[in-house]
Amino acid sequence: MDVQSIKRTFGIIGNDPQLLHAIEIAAQVANTDLTVLITGESGTGKDVFPKIIHQNSARKHGQYFAVNCGAIPEGTIDSELFGHEKGSFTGAIAERKGYFEIANEGTLFLDEVAELPLSTQARLLRVLENGEYIRVGGSKVMKTNVRVVAATNVDLPLAIQKGKFREDLYYRLNTIPIHIPALRERKGDIYLLFRKFASDFSEKSHIPAISLTNEAVKVLEDYRWDGNVRQLKNVTEQISIIEQQRVITDTVLERYLPNKISNALPVLFQREENADGMSERDLLYKVLFEMKHDIAELRNTVNELTTHQGIINTSYIEPAPASHDDPVTIEPDYMEIVPSEEVAHEHHEPVSLSLEQNEIEMIKRALEKYNGKRKDAAKELGISERTLYRKINEFGIK
Repeated sequence: MDVQSIKRTFGIIGNDPQLLHAIEIAAQVANTDLTVLITGESGTGKDVFPKIIHQNSARKHGQYFAVNCGAIPEGTIDSELFGHEKGSFTGAIAERKGYFEIANEGTLFLDEVAELPLSTQARLLRVLENGEYIRVGGSKVMKTNVRVVAATNVDLPLAIQKGKFREDLYYRLNTIPIHIPALRERKGDIYLLFRKFASDFSEKSHIPAISLTNEAVKVLEDYRWDGNVRQLKNVTEQISIIEQQRVITDTVLERYLPNKISNALPVLFQREENADGMSERDLLYKVLFEMKHDIAELRNTVNELTTHQGIINTSYIEPAPASHDDPVTIEPDYMEIVPSEEVAHEHHEPVSLSLEQNEIEMIKRALEKYNGKRKDAAKELGISERTLYRKINEFGIK
């Protein structure tokens, strides 16, 4: 099947050379049994390429399974992939087949493969090398003949340096690499995708399709699109349903672009390990100190605005330097304002910041924004889906 046929079959929009090259590689490698590693940012459409490979291979009549490794809790990931024996752990009331057994003679897509625990990575390496695995709680060596396609948005060489990913597994997965370009790297495709999404939504919702002014097209193409194709589709559908006018100007469009508006959902967290090597905990300290600075500025502003109205008594408790070994705490700022005699005895409660409460609120807002979809909420917060799952359970968020 040629590239254009593949694009039509799988609904791929775009003519960027990098994208076309990725499709060509997928088509060429399909008829082999080589392991493929797909890399690219979240939202670029990596999940389409395993389907291209499967449908153009000799395994197309076999089972195809897609497993999101980041969405499965660490305690159950081995059971999901390799199965378990009855009684192997609490709740294992019967034996269970894993994906490697069910997908035998077919294709298994491991999305977010970098989220696998190191112990599971060792099991995966054994399967890739000789097709052998053992169920959780079992002793019998089992065989499988599965074509594995993996994907990640993580810089695996960097993860290897930090001891979070096995080097031998990386080379075993990376037999055939396919890189999917970010949307900002294929500017010529952005407006094409926008028109496609607008047309599809118009047809589905039975409303006129939106269009853009020339100035709005430029804003669209110059925007960074950190969420890539997924974010572009989301923005297009938001505008289509909310705006009454069908011709969208640059001013209107900018209201829907997160870093262009003031009420965008704040990002308190970056990835657990970012490019500068800062951990999530280090970033939380940084955020806390920035919040402290903002409150100090607010106190000064109130001081200036209310001096002429009465007596202002302010006192500030400087928080002790945080140790990386101690729990994260922040001491409250305290401000008492007595503007006149009639309220001279009224006591104002100290301003108190709760890190946990702020974190819960950010998680709730992200989940509400994406209608409970944890993967999109985790992307918004800049943390992995597994970390979000852990925090939801930890805080008892419904």
